[in-house]
Amino acid sequence: MPYLRVALDVPLPRLFDYWLDSATPADIGRRVVVPFGSRRLVGVVLAILAEPEYEASAIKPAEAVLDDMPALPAPVLGLFQFCADYYQHPLGQVVHTALPTRFRDPNPYRVAEALRYHALDSVALQAQVPKRAALQQRLAQLLATPRSEAELRAAGGTAWKTVQAWLQDGRVRAEQLQPGASVAAPGPALNIEQAEAVQAISAAQGFAAFLLHGITGSGKTEVYLNAIAAVLARGEQALVLVPEINLTPQLEARFLRRFPGVDIVSLNSAVADGERAAGWVRAARGEASIVLGTRLAVFTPVPRLGLVVVDEEHDASFKQQDGLRYSARDVAVYRARQAGVPIVLGSATPALESWQNAEAGRYRHLRLSQRAVVGAQPPQWRLLSTKRQPLQDGLHARTLAALGERLARGEQALVFLNRRGYAPVMHCGECGWMAACTRCSARLTVHLRERTLRCHHCGDEAPLPRVCPGCGNQDMKPLGQGTQRLEDTLAERFPGARILRIDRDSTRRKGSFEAALQAVHAGEVDILIGTQMLAKGHDFPNLTLVAVVGADSGLYSADFRASERLYAQLAQVAGRAGRADKPGEVILQTDFPEHPLYQALLDDDYAAFAATELAERKLAGFPPFLHQAVLRAEADRLDDALAWLRQAALLAPLSEAVTVWDPVAAGMMRLANRERAQLLVQSTARSRLLAFLAEWMVALRAQKAGKVRWSLDVDPLEL
Repeated sequence: MPYLRVALDVPLPRLFDYWLDSATPADIGRRVVVPFGSRRLVGVVLAILAEPEYEASAIKPAEAVLDDMPALPAPVLGLFQFCADYYQHPLGQVVHTALPTRFRDPNPYRVAEALRYHALDSVALQAQVPKRAALQQRLAQLLATPRSEAELRAAGGTAWKTVQAWLQDGRVRAEQLQPGASVAAPGPALNIEQAEAVQAISAAQGFAAFLLHGITGSGKTEVYLNAIAAVLARGEQALVLVPEINLTPQLEARFLRRFPGVDIVSLNSAVADGERAAGWVRAARGEASIVLGTRLAVFTPVPRLGLVVVDEEHDASFKQQDGLRYSARDVAVYRARQAGVPIVLGSATPALESWQNAEAGRYRHLRLSQRAVVGAQPPQWRLLSTKRQPLQDGLHARTLAALGERLARGEQALVFLNRRGYAPVMHCGECGWMAACTRCSARLTVHLRERTLRCHHCGDEAPLPRVCPGCGNQDMKPLGQGTQRLEDTLAERFPGARILRIDRDSTRRKGSFEAALQAVHAGEVDILIGTQMLAKGHDFPNLTLVAVVGADSGLYSADFRASERLYAQLAQVAGRAGRADKPGEVILQTDFPEHPLYQALLDDDYAAFAATELAERKLAGFPPFLHQAVLRAEADRLDDALAWLRQAALLAPLSEAVTVWDPVAAGMMRLANRERAQLLVQSTARSRLLAFLAEWMVALRAQKAGKVRWSLDVDPLEL
């Protein structure tokens, strides 16, 4: 009797056996419905066994193997096993993290074949459509050649409903997509550096990792598009990862323009469960030629994989911070190596781990040192010292003057402040009281318009007090500056200016972020106020000034990665200025204009900055020159979390190659009413650290945790 070895979504580091008379090796990688206690769960078959590992009489029968989706291929199952081993996470939970949520439902799932739509007679269709119906005219033109559903939906408005109506009345025909070689639409001419990069990537035989280091506006995306075009021309598929959902729509639109008629699936958490599942299946069937998504897309089955691209590879968003704490960038590199295909890691400010890999020869370094638009120059930096200078609500007189100049010339400006809300704290000048979160080790941010105090860590809110809770003083003041306060200041200073604030608070409604970007592109905005949401990936041709406020807070931090993150953030936001034929300027207000980080930005010399940072890290013993993992614990009481970690340290295997540090309170000790502590382990040898962790986790899982919740984070970004 055949037995199934099944991965289930349960927090146990083991697989489960079931018997099924009809099981065959073809069932490996398929979903299966099984009983688990009193529940019915959906698992994934990882192996077929002739003999069970346990007593046969104790093994339950599986209900059914579901054949409604392509079986997960061996390379993808191998990728899951790698993640389980490397990140010390239960294999069953790895598998189910990687699958679309819809596949956890035991009911069969059907996905329609990928279709292409075209007009039977596009000339006649255009003649039938009213001239004033611009959207319908646009659709009629598009349908002159076969188009995918994604392309037609991208036309906006009621485009898809219109196409469905034309399909019903016979003016449009739908045909099945036949996977195969695709031809890209022509793009702009490449400069010498871009052409050399494309040539190097396209000439790669088997696995090769390329670090594409290009200044902002240097045309990294064009390199991706041309490399992907070569892959598609061979009938292969491409996997493209971006760090944030906000970057997906504009990149998808650009891909659709370059690859008309090509099935492109977009996979991210903003996509509805059913749509994500359908896209996942189309990719697994080989129907979708391009998979574009955020970090979870790295697990998508792509049977004819020819190229992997990771855009903004330095971005911390590629690291999952709960559950399976994986780095999508690092998993993508492993996947490319496993598949024997090239991978391109692109960034204007590469992660120092990637930079060191290039310096050591493990990655090939490709450089784009000039802007892609002919005549466009990198922005000119100006450091404005704010020491002993009179400021108007945090703004230097020269900053205000520069904003006025842009308004007079009809150009756009961006004021960047990475702090949302009205002010970071409410303060009483009489007794010194400051509004603090009762659930976290953090201050409450003032949101004046909503008359609330809000914790930006746990989301807790409280009404704005009329008097000081400490002494009854009625004259309390908000201290510091957030984007809301900045908006009020600029509105008062420039009453005729059209000012738009873009941050997480102003873009909560679905579609509001896209609408805001559209307003900027349409020239309906004069001054843009934004947080890190606007720091990367956005191209505003008429924006010629970026003013940075409040950057100094990132200069001095206990986090050894703080300087790297600040440089990346400032370089990215500076890149929004002067991307077309108009010169750009970046003004940075600072109390420390001579700081080496700012001087490196002034010289546009990331290589010098990276060399300095890496030398300091090597001397101090920080990654990438050693490898780390952090064991975290949280409980109602800090003493309980620390006690559990001390016991965990006693269970650690003896190893001269691994250092186990004493447990300490976390940087933010209290979060959402839980006290947090952590224990750091590190080693100069990755293999020795992984072997240590594997042995240690066996002991930790056998230890009773009581009311303590704990987790292990390998290659942590947050300490």
